Amino acid sequence: MTGDAARLLLLGLLALTAPAARAGDGVVEPEDYRGADYRSPTPSTLSGARVVATPDAEALWKSGQAVFIDVMPRPPRPSGLPAGTIWREKPRPNIPGSIWLPDTGYGALAPSVEQYFSRGLEQAAGGDRTRTMVFYCLENCWMSWNAARRAMTLGYSGVVWYPAGTDGWQSAGLPLEDGKPVPYPGE
Repeated sequence: MTGDAARLLLLGLLALTAPAARAGDGVVEPEDYRGADYRSPTPSTLSGARVVATPDAEALWKSGQAVFIDVMPRPPRPSGLPAGTIWREKPRPNIPGSIWLPDTGYGALAPSVEQYFSRGLEQAAGGDRTRTMVFYCLENCWMSWNAARRAMTLGYSGVVWYPAGTDGWQSAGLPLEDGKPVPYPGE
């Protein structure tokens, strides 16, 4: 094998063994909410919020001093199901004790969803805008980043973002439980 062929082989092997993109790998915080490609690498920061890895999230959870807020979207009932068809939502495992405010992590929210989110945070914080609130969904998902940022714009100062979400929690062997979404008004 020639020297050039060996170098090309080595470069090819290095490319095959390179780690996949992770949160923070050169991803810059946008100036506004992320409005597309929600399942993609996220930045390692969120200006104004504390960003935690799994050990710190676990410590907050065990302390009982933080409210955990899951913002993973709720799967919609398939359209076109015949009347009387039984449909069961796919369970959403979340961190035990979490409050699930589905669909609140999109870049743009309908006014009714904004009100739902605002009321949900008010109840979760018990009226204390300094209360520590940990926002999460899945790893490499912008929904929790958006929701945490939105909470800060609503005047909450104890905002914590847990970018590894339930993926990181489960990988660490920590418990999960099936979540129940906070009902929308009128549900």
